[in-house]
Amino acid sequence: DIIMTPDPDFMPDPVILAKIHAECFVTPRPWNADEFGGFLFDPDVIFAGLHDAFALGRIILDEAELLTLAVAKDARRLGLGRLRLLEFERAARLRGATSCLLEVAADNQPALALYESTGYRESGRRNGYYSRSGAQNVDAILMSRALTHH
Repeated sequence: DIIMTPDPDFMPDPVILAKIHAECFVTPRPWNADEFGGFLFDPDVIFAGLHDAFALGRIILDEAELLTLAVAKDARRLGLGRLRLLEFERAARLRGATSCLLEVAADNQPALALYESTGYRESGRRNGYYSRSGAQNVDAILMSRALTHH
């Protein structure tokens, strides 16, 4: 498995990352290849993943922020999301992070179950943050956890 922070000798294909991201997210809009390309060259970014699943986030001082976690449709329910999350957290600890935060849509039950099972707890809520086409807006749940060694 790959943990990048970033490494120009091996760079995942931003087009593939954008394709996987689009399989996972409709709203807010999925990120495009150019956006992934920009993230991958940012020295504050941690990328953990391969071609079927990845976690991407950044470090600010002693805090890690998980920006996205995506698993290709044909690779779901195999534990890859959990694996990528744990790899991201390990890399964040190595870079000095003592806590991690993230945001997840309140209607994303698989993600909520994963985060809660790995020790994340709700720390706030943004009411009606995500707009859904033809449906009521959905809250963003802010979650965090201390990054202690497992």
